[in-house]
Amino acid sequence: MMMNTTLNQLRGLRLESMAQALEQQLQTSGMTAMSFEERLALLVDREVHGRQDRRCARLLKVAKLKYPQAAIEDLDSRTRGIERSAVMSLALGEWVSQGHAVLITNATGAGKSWLACALAQHACRRGQSAYYQRVPRLSEELRIRHANGTFTRWLETLKNTDVLLLDDWGMTAMDAQTRADLLEIIDDRANAKATIITSQLPIEHWHEWIGDATIADAMLDRLMQNHHRFTLTGESMRKKIVIKPKTSVEESKPERA
Repeated sequence: MMMNTTLNQLRGLRLESMAQALEQQLQTSGMTAMSFEERLALLVDREVHGRQDRRCARLLKVAKLKYPQAAIEDLDSRTRGIERSAVMSLALGEWVSQGHAVLITNATGAGKSWLACALAQHACRRGQSAYYQRVPRLSEELRIRHANGTFTRWLETLKNTDVLLLDDWGMTAMDAQTRADLLEIIDDRANAKATIITSQLPIEHWHEWIGDATIADAMLDRLMQNHHRFTLTGESMRKKIVIKPKTSVEESKPERA
């Protein structure tokens, strides 16, 4: 009876992981050989890890990554043409807290978006927030937010997000309003929050794509101050499999004379 009360109190305090661990201890006969301090340490450890797991799940849900299951541990450098050690060094470093930019380029299908999502996913696992946005859809997103009055609040949210992932940069043309808003987003984050950009367009052509020379200078100046580059190589990972249509009747071979 007393233990049921304790379990209910733990759950009332939102210590669900600790309550579950205590229930498991009560069902495990070997636990009685442990000291009080040892059992308490196990309960606290379970609660700490449970909270970390729940926080990570919340962060990944908010991030809306294109590939939420992408993980740097699964990186195959042979198919993406980059050094695994370079990616791991970056991921385990302080690029997020120091507000660095990560620029990933090469042709479609080389794994740019996957690598970007893996870096953002690892940041979430470290308790840092992330947000995924495809640049070709940015104009529509901005028009909606300007129309319904949520743009300023959204801008503030992006400003405080640890990792902003801008996917498919340079794929479609930008109008003047989107160009100006994108500069605001990047300016708010410069040297304070990390930004990941993936693009099929080589970096030397970004200035021309942005369109307005003044805005392009300002935007690229902020991105290039502290940045890391990855240029992926290799064949597309989206190779199309050509399947020959089946014939209903097998063609007969010509008879020999």
